[in-house]
Amino acid sequence: MSEIASINGMRVWDSRGNPTIEVEVTLADGSTGRAIAPAGASRGTREAVDLRDGGTALRGMGVQKALAGIERHIAPWLRGMDGLDQAAVDAALINADASTLKKNLGGNAMVATSLAVLHAAADHAGKPLWRHVADSYDRTPKLPLPEIQIFGGGAHAGGRVDIQDFMIMVPGATSFDEVMEITNEVYFAAGDIMAQRGKLAGVADEGGWWPQFDSNEEALETLVAAIEKAGEKPGDRVVISLDIAASEFGTAGQYRLSLEDRELDSSGMIDMLGRWLDTYPIASIEDPLGEDDPEGMAEFTRRFGGRVQIIGDDYLVTNADLVREAISQGACNAALIKVNQAGTVSESIACFDAAVKESWGAIVSARSGETEDVSISHLSTGLGCGQLKVGSFTRSERMVKWNECLRIQRDLGKDSFVQGAPLAQTWWGKQRN
Repeated sequence: MSEIASINGMRVWDSRGNPTIEVEVTLADGSTGRAIAPAGASRGTREAVDLRDGGTALRGMGVQKALAGIERHIAPWLRGMDGLDQAAVDAALINADASTLKKNLGGNAMVATSLAVLHAAADHAGKPLWRHVADSYDRTPKLPLPEIQIFGGGAHAGGRVDIQDFMIMVPGATSFDEVMEITNEVYFAAGDIMAQRGKLAGVADEGGWWPQFDSNEEALETLVAAIEKAGEKPGDRVVISLDIAASEFGTAGQYRLSLEDRELDSSGMIDMLGRWLDTYPIASIEDPLGEDDPEGMAEFTRRFGGRVQIIGDDYLVTNADLVREAISQGACNAALIKVNQAGTVSESIACFDAAVKESWGAIVSARSGETEDVSISHLSTGLGCGQLKVGSFTRSERMVKWNECLRIQRDLGKDSFVQGAPLAQTWWGKQRN
């Protein structure tokens, strides 16, 4: 009795106050699953497209067209299918849309439906979602190492600094709970320092501090000071992770740093970031060059890939084919996994598998426009992904995901925490060894 009996969509609201879609799937035996689509501000040009209404109402962000597609197309198309066959359901969704970027039915409608089916299957099996994922895909579940924003920038903070995320990771922690404790100390130390220096403008989209720095590097200097103020030695248990999001301020190998009123070519960008890597305890860096700068990304990876995790986000858009292409180019050594970027659970897992097959790192990630949905906490754990990025240490749409990981830790046990394994081959791992 695992056939899909009904699929219903409704309009709900995300962390920015924009409309989004929640889908509830019910199987023939009464098992149910529910999921909500997130939305990104910094978006790769090759990722799945949300279907919005346009016009003036709700600033064009309405989702009535996408909801109508669920009722008229997705629900009739999937009704009667086996809800336990995630691959077949996702393939049917892809065929029903029949566009490369999911623009006909909308990536928002498709990802909410795909995730809701996964939740319904877990309910049918009587298992928590992380266990259902681990069993269904033959994985060893592991609690992920968090990547947590301290300062927000770029598209998440009105462009106040050019770099999008200044984050910390705590690979030296022995449990997920210990990561939360250390992050609490660093986060509020950073806020205190910024307030004392007159550099604090508020809180950014993902919960990190909204800065008023005079340069991008000042954020790094302040972050190191916050780690020290929290009683930690930078580069020991706590390291820095950056999301450059270079596509947001770069085109065709030319990068405009508005905060500093200067332009860099690809080589200059690589040199600047390389100097940062030499100066600060940075163990991970995301999208250091633009999605349209493959030569730059390959050169950056050639120079620094042996000492730092280099993540493709806009560059790879959770696409297995693009991961394989990047591998052939020698670009990146880790992939960011955003389910709504791909559009379905199956495509996301295919991208994850393509990455880990080549011994790449992988990071399951939230979006800047988030909700109370906790699917990614379970996905990252069930896949044994190793790393999870959901934003900062404030705002309930972020904390609900960290708190869900704490609940999973209670069930799995503290020994399930990865304790820095994804970063073992980076600068941090080599320094520790």
